[in-house]
Amino acid sequence: MPKIAFIGAGSTIFMKHIVGDALHFPALSGADIALMDIDEARLAESALVARQMVRAMKVGATVTTHTDRRAALDGADFVITAFQIGGYKPCTVTDFEIPKAHGLRQTIADTLGVGGIMRGLRTVPHLWALAQDMAELCPDALLLQYVNPMAINTWALAERFPALRQVGLCHSVQNTVAEMAYDLNIPASEIRHRVAGVNHVAFFLKLEHAGVDLYPALRAGYRDGSLPKTPLERPHCLNKVRYEVMDHLGYFCTESSEHLAEYVPWFIKRDRADLIEQFGIPLDEYPARCEIQMAEWAAQAEAIRRTDTVSVEKSHEFAADMMNSILTDTPMTVYGNLPNHGQIPQLPLGAAVETPCLVDANGVQPSVVTDIPPQLVALMRSQINVQELVVRALLEENRDHIYHAAMMDPHTAAELDLRQIRALMDDLITAHGDWLPAWCHDERTAA
Repeated sequence: MPKIAFIGAGSTIFMKHIVGDALHFPALSGADIALMDIDEARLAESALVARQMVRAMKVGATVTTHTDRRAALDGADFVITAFQIGGYKPCTVTDFEIPKAHGLRQTIADTLGVGGIMRGLRTVPHLWALAQDMAELCPDALLLQYVNPMAINTWALAERFPALRQVGLCHSVQNTVAEMAYDLNIPASEIRHRVAGVNHVAFFLKLEHAGVDLYPALRAGYRDGSLPKTPLERPHCLNKVRYEVMDHLGYFCTESSEHLAEYVPWFIKRDRADLIEQFGIPLDEYPARCEIQMAEWAAQAEAIRRTDTVSVEKSHEFAADMMNSILTDTPMTVYGNLPNHGQIPQLPLGAAVETPCLVDANGVQPSVVTDIPPQLVALMRSQINVQELVVRALLEENRDHIYHAAMMDPHTAAELDLRQIRALMDDLITAHGDWLPAWCHDERTAA
């Protein structure tokens, strides 16, 4: 039976989705599931949930727990990563509070911008260490990588460990299809689409229902004010930013409006409170979400301790379906993030790009997309500029490229001048302390 190593299994809700999905497949239902986390309390809660799911599904999977990453990885066939280096406190709080003191506001801060840069600097060294362990302990395993900043991580892994079998996974495409289906009152399963770009800034190049192009309905609905509809689960987070970008650039983005607002220079401005209100931009949304999630996790843990049963419903994540496809040679298509070896010839080679990928016994095989409109390519390149400089900083241990990455970030550059950006990054580097590699604190590496 296959072995699945889950690194960062203290993310109980996400672990529940992936492991629960796996238990639905006969090829995975007897798997050795090795859960690993450095937080022993959270790890124990996750193990309790996983074992309850195994009992509920009446399958033969075994669940082991580990605080030693190497023990979890030893002999694995699949490795799933879902960790956050530095956690909500102190690092996410630092990523928001220091920029705010410098006059720079963010919404999520995990992908691009100064928050994404700092998260990449914290995260990539740990992914490199994991990849080194995999090379020794499970060299043929496939890494299913769910950690942000996805594009920076995927690119940096490929540069240092080109032989590593990896794919970066996200749920932005599935979530966006569901949101558009909600807005248009169409079953999501009936929407046909084709997407390509970079993670979180990919676009729907094809969007149809019953052979009819859906873009005219989206554009008409936005212009007459009937779209976007208010989401019942998050009424404060409208999709107005994505609709506005679609209205000007012609295509719908895969990531949420609260994300997209901080990837571009057009919406979050210190002297334009009207834009924040008009487009419903939830500043500091991620810290608020973290507080809610921590309360939910505490309530969930208490509920788990009080019951012997747990529901095992299939989620929309790709990981389990992919593992099943590889083991059973059952072809399927997913959206995966891989180094660009020509699958998007309009974007730089080596950059992490997101395209449809065929998955079967041969692994994850990207399809080629050649028809991205030039205005979208230009926007994607503005993201890749930042990503590449972070990767170069990490590979070369060059602190100066940290500043360069922030200077090239569209939102940061629209708000701060060059000296202000340098001062902000100095404060962020100092505040992060030992969460960053030692070379980040060596000012001799900065010109």
